[in-house]
Amino acid sequence: PIGVLGLVPFKVGRMCYSSSSVPTTKLFIDGKFVDSKSSEWLDIHNPATNEVIARVPKATQEEMQAAVDSCSRAFHSWSETSILTRQQVFLRYQQLIKDNIKELAKSITLEQGKTLADAEGDVFRGLQVVEHTCSITSLMLGETLPSITKDMDTYTYRLPIGVCAGIAPFNFPAMIPLWMFPMGMVCGNTYLLKPSERVPGCTMLLAKMLQDAGAPDGTLNIIHGQHDAVNFICDNPAIKAISFVGSNQAGEYIYERGSKNGKRVQSNMGAKNHGVVMPDANKENTLNQLVGAAFGAAGQRCMALSTAILVGEARSWLPELVQRAKALRVNAGDQPGADVGPLISPQARDRVCSLIQSGVDEGATVLLDGRDVKVKGYENGNFVGPTIIGNVTPNMKCYTEEIFGPVLVVLEADTLDDAISLVNRNPYGNGTAIFTTNGATARKYTHEVDVGQVGVNVPIPVPLPMFSFTGSRGSFRGDMNFYGKQGIQFYTQIKTVTSQWKAEDATLKSPAVTMPTMGR
Repeated sequence: PIGVLGLVPFKVGRMCYSSSSVPTTKLFIDGKFVDSKSSEWLDIHNPATNEVIARVPKATQEEMQAAVDSCSRAFHSWSETSILTRQQVFLRYQQLIKDNIKELAKSITLEQGKTLADAEGDVFRGLQVVEHTCSITSLMLGETLPSITKDMDTYTYRLPIGVCAGIAPFNFPAMIPLWMFPMGMVCGNTYLLKPSERVPGCTMLLAKMLQDAGAPDGTLNIIHGQHDAVNFICDNPAIKAISFVGSNQAGEYIYERGSKNGKRVQSNMGAKNHGVVMPDANKENTLNQLVGAAFGAAGQRCMALSTAILVGEARSWLPELVQRAKALRVNAGDQPGADVGPLISPQARDRVCSLIQSGVDEGATVLLDGRDVKVKGYENGNFVGPTIIGNVTPNMKCYTEEIFGPVLVVLEADTLDDAISLVNRNPYGNGTAIFTTNGATARKYTHEVDVGQVGVNVPIPVPLPMFSFTGSRGSFRGDMNFYGKQGIQFYTQIKTVTSQWKAEDATLKSPAVTMPTMGR
């Protein structure tokens, strides 16, 4: 699927182009990969080198309208397509994703920066959602109740809602789009997707594979852009539902503007996820889990474990935590042995560094400082090494803000109750974890903590797709969460039929054999 990306094959590594030869990202409209006529283009950079590797258009109003019109036209036939036919499309699709996982991972590493191993995980967690959509024949079952009263039965159907739209973030170029359009489409909806303008390449490859799997033209359309594209999705009357993952600022805006226009919106937003470490925890396992969950993907995960609360004697583990973090290798994502790749942009790097400095200014202690990390051969990359900040209190900016970088802030608590109240005072509710070998402690924590996704000795408790992604409080807007049963509810509406067939109407009179007398 090279043609999707433009002029040259997608090679991972260090590429320099003259501006004229930089590949351009195409739009996907009505089953065709088309060049945008836009006069406004954005550069896509390799975060490890900051070299321009491709350009992406800000789609014009006409192009965006053409994409929605294509969705609308395709909806009639796609929604009437048998559920077995839709299931077959996604059975073929999951196989194509599996067959091409390495190529998809390469495109992610090139544009997003995460390590190749982590990029394969990104694809794999999206693939699991596609695999789950293949259970649609069970997931979309309705309900029935016979004989509600004499000769009367009631039954419900789950039906698609129409054209749906997804707005995806930069941090998971495969997984999050795959949370969106496969769930929407398998239910019989058509889909308009706006991938992140920073990492569109992987989504375009996924679109080509979906087409190869047999999805009819117009069932998926892809536009690119920034604010205008978002407003278009929020305002266009043909679009019935919007899925969003990203920052709180954008998420609140899309939820309000989309809802005001009568659309369903599910909005996964920011987070500050706490890992509570009890002194009775398995030390070896806990330290490894904390380091992996704080610094994996350079901390650019909405479920990164960015805050540790060391309870009681566990505070003595801090020096060992620092040693393990120090051992992680910072390098370009496609280099062998890399543990931590670059941040997405120079602006992200500057923001992370300034939040680390704010901790210093407010009296916290930087126990491991990754701000001056040097990566040989990648001097222009957006790298920050693993950073650990101790003596943090809840009023500090480095605690209240989501850092979204390879930074672990460490707080201390005397008791489990103190730790729970600390977590519950934080406005976010995406994820949390407790590390303990005591079942009663674990039960108390899972029961009392007001967070939507809780791990017990599991640092990043993102549920598999037979469950739903249930971030809560300040981390979510909407009524129905992503994927699983909640996702099916989001992408369907219910029609309820009440019917009465009277028993006496079924009685057959015996055949009349006498000569008819014409009404005498």
